[in-house]
Amino acid sequence: MCGIVGYIGQNEAAPILIKGLKKLEYRGYDSAGIAVFGDGIHVVKTKGRLADLDQKVQQQGGVKGMVGIGHTRWATHGAPSDVNSHPHTSMNGRISVVHNGIIENYLQLKAELEEKGYVFASETDTEVVAQLFDSCYNGDMVDTLIQVIGKIRGSYALGILCNEKPDEIVAVRKDSPMLVGLGKGENFIASDIPALLEYTKDYYLLNDNEIVVLKKDSVTILDMDKNEIQKEIYNVTWDISAAEKGGYDYFMMKEIMEQPKAFQATISPRIVDGDIQLDQIQYTNEDIQNINRIHIIACGSAWHAAIVGKYVIEGYARIPVEVDLASEFRYRNPILNQNDVCIVISQSGETADTLAALREAKRQGIRILSIVNVVGSSIARESDDVLYTWAGPEIAVATTKGYSTQVALMYLLALKFGQVRGHISKEDMQMLVKELQQIPDCIEKLLSLQDEMKALAKAHAHANDVFVIGRGIDYAVAMEGSLKLKEISYIHSEAYAAGELKHGTISLIEEGTLVIAIATQDQLYEKLVSNVKEVKARGAYVVALAKEGNTEIAEVADKVIYIPHVHDTFTASLNVIPMQIFAYYVAVERGCDVDMPRNLAKSVTVE
Repeated sequence: MCGIVGYIGQNEAAPILIKGLKKLEYRGYDSAGIAVFGDGIHVVKTKGRLADLDQKVQQQGGVKGMVGIGHTRWATHGAPSDVNSHPHTSMNGRISVVHNGIIENYLQLKAELEEKGYVFASETDTEVVAQLFDSCYNGDMVDTLIQVIGKIRGSYALGILCNEKPDEIVAVRKDSPMLVGLGKGENFIASDIPALLEYTKDYYLLNDNEIVVLKKDSVTILDMDKNEIQKEIYNVTWDISAAEKGGYDYFMMKEIMEQPKAFQATISPRIVDGDIQLDQIQYTNEDIQNINRIHIIACGSAWHAAIVGKYVIEGYARIPVEVDLASEFRYRNPILNQNDVCIVISQSGETADTLAALREAKRQGIRILSIVNVVGSSIARESDDVLYTWAGPEIAVATTKGYSTQVALMYLLALKFGQVRGHISKEDMQMLVKELQQIPDCIEKLLSLQDEMKALAKAHAHANDVFVIGRGIDYAVAMEGSLKLKEISYIHSEAYAAGELKHGTISLIEEGTLVIAIATQDQLYEKLVSNVKEVKARGAYVVALAKEGNTEIAEVADKVIYIPHVHDTFTASLNVIPMQIFAYYVAVERGCDVDMPRNLAKSVTVE
C-alpha cells in the first residue's frame, strides 16, 4: 500500500516526483524518498511525511537530474525509518528500486544473495529486489527484469533505475497498480492518476507482467517473451480540481459534501423513462431468472455496502445472498454452484484480498460482476461484467462517497433483479424508482447538519467507548458509522444488532456510555425504541437517528437526529451522512489527521 511516481524528460525530475507523491500520500505516509539520476543515482529518503522529504531535499540544495523515481510508503516489512524507506539501492549503488506490494519469498532470496556476498542495510523485502537485480544484471534492463520476475513470488509494482542506463526507466506490475502517463518529450509512471493529472490526461493501463521501457520520447510495452504490446490510450475526463481540496480543510469533508452529486451521477444514467438499465452488462432476463445464489465479496466499508445489498436483493429479488469478507472467502473453501454469481465490490479496483477472491471464484467457473470506481482497474478488467460507481476521485482514506455510490448500485441491482423475477409490480417499481431519484436531495438536506453534529462531537470527543445499534438495514449502517468513528478518531467503537444487546453486550453499558441508536426501519421501530430504553436504564447517553415524524423516540433518547421520511430501503443512504459528519468532527476535535489516519492507507494492495 504505497505510492510510486517515475519521470523521464526534459525537466528537473525531483520537483515533479515530490509533487506527484504529494498527490499519492493517501496511499502511504510513514516515509518517502526519491532517486534521481544526475551524476550517478542520488537518493534522498526519510521517515515521515512528504513535507519532511521536501525539506530534506531543500536542505541538500536540491537534487539535479531529469530522470527519477519516487515512493511514499505504508510499512509492511520493517518499521518506518530512514533506512527502510524507499527507494532501495543495490550494495554497489548501481540499481535503485521502488516497490509497491510484498515479495513473499524474500527471506530465501536474501539468504542466497548473502551467500554471494551481498550486505543488506534494511529490513525490507524491497531491498532484496534491488540486490537481486544487480546480481542478475547483464547490461540489458529488460532481460534482467525478466530474470528477476522469474525468481520472485508475490505482488509488485516496480520502478527501476540503473546508473549504466541514464536514459531509461523500466517498470512492471503484478497484482499492484501501475499506469503509464504519456507526455510530449516526457513520460511517467505512477500508482494512480492524481499524481500525473497536472502533466497529462493520456495513459496506458497495464496488465499483470507487462514490462514498460520508459524513455523521454518513447514508451515500449513488452510481454514476458519481449513481444511488443500495442495499447489503447485511456483519456481521463475529470479535471485536476476534482483531486484537490477546493477550500476544505480535509479531503474527507469535501468528499462528504460531494455525495449528492456522486449518488446522482451513479443512478441517473441508469434510469431511463422510469426503467433501470444496467449499462452494457451481459445479463439477459433469462440469466437473471436463473441466478441460484449471489455471493457478495468485499472488504471494509465495501463489505458494509454489501450487507445493505444482501438485505435489499433478498427483499426484492428473493435470491439468497451470502456476504463474505474477501480475506476469508477463498480460505474457507467456499461452496459455489452453477448459476451462482459473485458480486465483487472495491473502490480502487485493486484491493488485494478482493482480487484474490475474485480469481478463486473465476477458477471455479463462477460469473463475476464487479462494482468499482476506478476505470480500467485490475478487478474491472478481470471481471465478466462491471458497473462503475461514478464517484470521481476519492482521496481521504476513510471512504464516504465511495460507500454511498456502492450502496446506490446495490439498490439498482435489487430493483432490476426483483422486477425481472416478477417480485415487484409495475406500480411499486415506479414508486421506488421515483423515490430513489429523490435521495440526492435528501442527502443534500442532511449536509446542513454540520453545526449540530459539530456540537455533538465536541461534547463526546473524549469518550472511551461508543456503541452503535440498529436492526435490519440500520444494523448495516451502524457498522459503517462505527468504522468511520474508530478509523479516523481512534475511539473504540462497536456496532451491534440491537436485538443482541441482551445476549451479553449490554454488560458493557455503564453511566455516561455513548450509544448511537439508528431507528429508521418502520417495521422495527418499536423494537428499537425498547432497546433504547434498555440502555438508558443502565445509564447510557443515547443519540438516536429517526425518520421525520417519528417523535416518540424523543421521549426516551437524550438527542434525536431526524432524517427525511423515505422508504425503509433507502435509509442506508441517509443515516450514514450524520454518522460521517459526526466522526469527522470528533476526529478534528481530537486533533487527528482526518485524511491520513494512523496505520491505514487508502488502497490496500497487500494481503
